[in-house]
Amino acid sequence: MKQGFFIVAALCIVLVSACTRRKPDESNRKVVGFAINTLNNPFFVDMKLGAETAASEAGIEVLIQATEREMDVEKQVHILENLIQRNVHVLCVTPNGSKEIIPAILKANARNIPFIVVDSRVDQRALKDAGGWIASFVGSDNDEGGQLAGEFVAQRLGGKGDVAILEGPAGHETGDSRLRGFRQAIAKVPALKVVSSQLAGFDRSQGYSVFQNILVAHPAVRAVFACNDLMALGAVEAIAAAGKTGEIIVVGFDAIDEAREAIRQGSMHASIAQYPAEMGRVAVQTAVRLLKGEPISSEIPTKIRLITQENLGMTDGH
Repeated sequence: MKQGFFIVAALCIVLVSACTRRKPDESNRKVVGFAINTLNNPFFVDMKLGAETAASEAGIEVLIQATEREMDVEKQVHILENLIQRNVHVLCVTPNGSKEIIPAILKANARNIPFIVVDSRVDQRALKDAGGWIASFVGSDNDEGGQLAGEFVAQRLGGKGDVAILEGPAGHETGDSRLRGFRQAIAKVPALKVVSSQLAGFDRSQGYSVFQNILVAHPAVRAVFACNDLMALGAVEAIAAAGKTGEIIVVGFDAIDEAREAIRQGSMHASIAQYPAEMGRVAVQTAVRLLKGEPISSEIPTKIRLITQENLGMTDGH
């Protein structure tokens, strides 16, 4: 009986060992960590899908994690630190804070983990002062997008009228760049006047309440530029509540599906398309090139386009 027992025990050990041992191809599989702002915004959901598609095509693993709130910098830094501890081979991130993310970049640098920044830039001066570096930036030109929005508003208003702006969070690089580009375009048309420019946190409910207050304070406003589509859609709701649908030009940024539908229906007039799925795909493809030891560019631009009712049906890869 004892001899039989030992034989069974030995077989069990062999079986457990066989079941738990990783296959060579799995143990050598490259892993890219990707920290995305939030998955509560369709823009970043598309980015996630693009990243996953590129990872599947390349035969690598991508670990995608996101904060619940788009501006939760502390949580995003925690996510990045966890990914670093897991020894991912490359890190990608859409920063929730252009300066606040720098300590995580320094930790990745210390572990020799290449760092790719996507969509929103980090503060280059602060990064340099801290002695940190990134491998590449992948994203569209937000300044250019803001300028396209400003030129559209100027054209639609015939070069004159009161304009309002819904800004992103204070100090957020992406929102600041869009705002800067828009203001540069508007400044070229003296008869256009920005009567109000207020923070609305990239949030739909804030876009509604802030623009509702702007309409009370400035009833003659003829156009609003929102630094993302969620705020623009909130403004659309505030305009409808005031009984002014169709009277105010509304321009957003990101061209998410709901914004495109609003443009189709005429309650929004334009949005700037950035193609987040392409950003996610290109970011992972860039990570793969790094893993292969291939050279990459420090700046990898992705396309940007003004979406209006006139060109909404055109094929653009959305």
